[in-house]
Amino acid sequence: MKERQLLKNIKQLKLKYFGHVVRHNNLEKLCLEGAVEGRRGRGRPRRRWAQDISDWLGFSVREASILAQDRDGFRSAVWEATSYKDPP
Repeated sequence: MKERQLLKNIKQLKLKYFGHVVRHNNLEKLCLEGAVEGRRGRGRPRRRWAQDISDWLGFSVREASILAQDRDGFRSAVWEATSYKDPP
């Protein structure tokens, strides 16, 4: 049960930080939206920070960015993404 609560807290903090960064025009937002030039490394691609956001919210990162502009709507989406439903 503690692991479940820890994962929920991590998800909430990560999603809240995403909303905070997207609502402001700063270096963090530029890093989040930017792309690195050059060739990608060999092997399987690493898991990206933005992939967690889109998987948890069920939206693309662009849609989540638009949703984050509405704080109340974004809060309810974060709550929905982090609340656990008991299996039947």
